[in-house]
Amino acid sequence: MDKGLKKSDLTFSLGFLFTLVVAVGAFFYGMKIGAERTERVYEAERQARMTAAAAETAGEAYRQQDLVSFYHTVFLPYREFAGEWLSVRHKLLTGATGDRAALLRELSRTAGRKYDEAYMAAVPPVSPLLIEARSHYLRSLRNFADSLSRLASGANEGSVDELLARVEADDAFRQAVRNAQQGQRGYYAAMVQWAASLDPNIPGDYTPPDPLGFDEWNRLPLLVKFSVAADYLSGREAVDEFLPQDLAAKTDNLIRSGQASRLNLSSFAEAADLLIGTEAVRSGDYLQLGPQLYSAKEILPQLPFFSSGG
Repeated sequence: MDKGLKKSDLTFSLGFLFTLVVAVGAFFYGMKIGAERTERVYEAERQARMTAAAAETAGEAYRQQDLVSFYHTVFLPYREFAGEWLSVRHKLLTGATGDRAALLRELSRTAGRKYDEAYMAAVPPVSPLLIEARSHYLRSLRNFADSLSRLASGANEGSVDELLARVEADDAFRQAVRNAQQGQRGYYAAMVQWAASLDPNIPGDYTPPDPLGFDEWNRLPLLVKFSVAADYLSGREAVDEFLPQDLAAKTDNLIRSGQASRLNLSSFAEAADLLIGTEAVRSGDYLQLGPQLYSAKEILPQLPFFSSGG
């Protein structure tokens, strides 16, 4: 028997091997393409899950119930102390007090009690703006307590004007005021984050132009206006009786009445400087002016200082 390969057999074998190589190559190429497609689908799904998780986390981070809780457990204790300080300051200026040292010592104790109240407040760990705001308010109350306690020893010496000058020039007192304003700024920024989670047209991280002209100001959602006002107030070293919404409402009233134009004002900062410099902003201005200035459709958290019942 002839054991040699015929030419036809050799051609068939080579053809078979070639076909086999092509088939194997095509198989592995198909697997590669399929794997890449599967990977793309998986990555798209992963990104979608991450986006959904981020949105869910954002919603959890700034929930209305957390804003309300912060109001009662952190913001309100500070505001109660601030009210006491403003009342004592008024008494000193009108001469309606005798023992100034006793007044400052009692104010120091009040700041300490309010610190203890705010210290016990629980703030969600996923809410960094509220955590930071609480930290600022705590440092503020502690600094107020330390400053007023130390200054009480010489409070009965000299005139009332000299005493107030010493208090308001004290480094710890000034730092207390700055921390309070920074706490307020963070709280209002958290409100904007909450609103942005409900309405995509509300910018969660708004940076106003400098200067912020009235045309741009008029286009801002109401909570963003309040936050801009809180940012402005954070640059002042003063314990204010009024709140950011009061300043925003007075600004809008100034614009809509035509007075801003007649006074040649063109930016929010110019209006705020004038209103505060002339002591034209009062606590409760927002509650008084809001119904005639703003739509009921504006998104606001259900906080006591946004309603007449608060």
